[in-house]
Order: sequence, then C-alpha cells, then structure tokens
Amino acid sequence: MNFIKTEIEGLLIIEPKVLGDSRGYFCETFKKELFEQNAGQVNFLQENESMSSYGVLRGLHIQRPPYTQAKLVSVPLGKVIDVAVDVRTDSPTFGKYVAVELSEDNKRRFWIPRGFLHGFVVLSEKAIFQYKVDNVYNKESEQGIIFSDPSIGVDWKLPKEKMLLSDKDLVLPQLKKENFYTTEQYKSNK
Repeated sequence: MNFIKTEIEGLLIIEPKVLGDSRGYFCETFKKELFEQNAGQVNFLQENESMSSYGVLRGLHIQRPPYTQAKLVSVPLGKVIDVAVDVRTDSPTFGKYVAVELSEDNKRRFWIPRGFLHGFVVLSEKAIFQYKVDNVYNKESEQGIIFSDPSIGVDWKLPKEKMLLSDKDLVLPQLKKENFYTTEQYKSNK
C-alpha cells in the first residue's frame, strides 16, 4: 500500500497494490499494522455503506465532541469526488479542503481524521460508498455546513443544477470558526 500525504496534515490517500490477471484482481484494502505506522493508532467500531445515484451530494458533515469520528472511506462501485474540510480551530489550514476522486477503478481509500467536515458527490450512474469509523453515530451531535460555502469554494466537478441534496443539507449554515473545536477537543472520546 502506498500512503500519500496531502497538503493538509493528517489527510492521507491510500493506494493499494492491485494484483490482476485474466481472472480478476486481488488487493489488500486495510492492514492494521501498516495503517498505524502511517496514520496513527485506530480502533474502528463500525462500518457503513450507502448507495447513491448520479448527482447525489451528501455533506458537508461532522459530529461534535465527544462523538466526533475519524473515517476511512472507499468506493467499491462507481466514482465520487470525496471532500474533507479542516475545521480544527487551532489548525493553520482551518477552512481549507482536499478533494480526492475515489472509484472502483483507482481503488483508493481516503483517511479523514477527527476534526474534518466530510462530504461526497457521485459522478457515475450510481456509487456504493463504504466507510469505517472509530466512534459511534450520535444524532444529537450532528453538525455541518452548506456544500456551496463561498469561503471554502469546493470544486465538486459537477454543476449545481445536476446536484441532488437532502432538505437537511440544503439549509446548513456557512462556516463560522466559533462553531467548531480545537484539535484536542476533537480527539476527545465519550
């Protein structure tokens, strides 16, 4: 596996080594020891999967402490643009983002530590999105910002008129630093 650092500290793109022949392919998608050497200790508690159609945009979401989550995300079917926005108030990259194409073809994974908003948009006819998390979901801890926040300027690679969002995601507020937490607060656990 190849661990690629991004321009924001902590966010990693993981490219597995794919062995293929006429029968198909094989690749390791997660190896705890190798992962922890590159990303730090992790204890995944849950794995989730969603299926979405072309144009569906989910995000930008985070959970407030003590329910904040780190995520290891992948797309075994289809293609998405996956986005992580740094909202750690003590970070020099607060409000900056990294966007990564995840697809069944490139087999990449994206490691998103605690303290990042997360979202994705589907660019294929449909996509299956999988993510491992290191903390449980808590509805009362949900938080987010609007996908089109001009202070961030995410390039979703899709025109707005083609995007499909939930009613909840359409009314999320814009980014305000005072609504978020420090790196240490995001690391806290219940």
